[in-house]
Amino acid sequence: MTTGHETAAAPPAKEGGAAPARPPAGPSTDERRRARLSRRWQRDMRWSPYAFVSPFFLLFLAFGLFPLIYTGWASLHQVELTAPTDMNWVGFKNYTRIFDDDFFWNAAKNTLTIGIISTVPQLLMAMGLAHILNYKLRASTFYRVAMLAPYATSIAAASLVFVLLFGRDYGMINWALNQVGIDNIDWQNDKWASQIAVSSIVVWRWTGYNALIYLAAMQAIPQDLYESAALDGANRWQQFFHVTLPSLRPTILFTVVVSTIGASQLFGEPLLFDANKGASGGAQHQFQTLGLYLYEQGWVNQHLGRASAIAWTMFLILIVIGIVNYVISRRLRASS
Repeated sequence: MTTGHETAAAPPAKEGGAAPARPPAGPSTDERRRARLSRRWQRDMRWSPYAFVSPFFLLFLAFGLFPLIYTGWASLHQVELTAPTDMNWVGFKNYTRIFDDDFFWNAAKNTLTIGIISTVPQLLMAMGLAHILNYKLRASTFYRVAMLAPYATSIAAASLVFVLLFGRDYGMINWALNQVGIDNIDWQNDKWASQIAVSSIVVWRWTGYNALIYLAAMQAIPQDLYESAALDGANRWQQFFHVTLPSLRPTILFTVVVSTIGASQLFGEPLLFDANKGASGGAQHQFQTLGLYLYEQGWVNQHLGRASAIAWTMFLILIVIGIVNYVISRRLRASS
């Protein structure tokens, strides 16, 4: 018998039965640490890419977008360099004034002609050099490095050398022309001669750069195409015109657009070609480009409002060039 102070013994668990349930235990220290590290890793994977690219966007906002917007705002005001904070609203008067200015249209024509004279020979020479370098040559690395030497040269140094070459009385170009019976040419004061001389600086500096771009594109062309063309009896010239050029159409379009944009912003070469005339681009503005015209209005004549209007006009021209590039590239992709 059991007394009232005694408790009944718990019945024994049946064989194969479940053990009595225990209260759930909390997460251990290691589990909490792993969970915390997992959350930190997730945040890092989510936000670190934005932190890595943020310096670019900060610099772009400070030195790209803000100057662009401020220049557009200044183009609608009368602003002088002597008092840049004093703005008088004039609307689109600066735009209508520069469009009525003969010097603006003269600079636009000069920019167009210099762009054509420099871009067409430059890209043709670059294509030919790339085609030669695409074949196995001895010391090919040396030639490729030499192609970039003009591009790495300072504009000031290159322009100084070309000024000496195109000197009227003692220049080497006129000396060579005299050997074949051609009289001295006044390269700085004659309109077409001065534009050819300025264009030659551009051609010298950028031909090698574009040649390496073409060379890289040529080396990406499958060799099977050349082998098939050779089996069909095509010689090297036929392979170039029927295999290489069609494969390079996107690259050619890219170099044409980039060269056109560079020609529309031409500034250093014409400025230094005749340092005595400065931003006027010669005694009669015969090689003044839009970049020189902008500089002359803003920093020589001190009309920042007009200079801002010129800058935005050039920006709109570049937008038009980009739209044309987009339309042509789409048609090329559709036709291929």
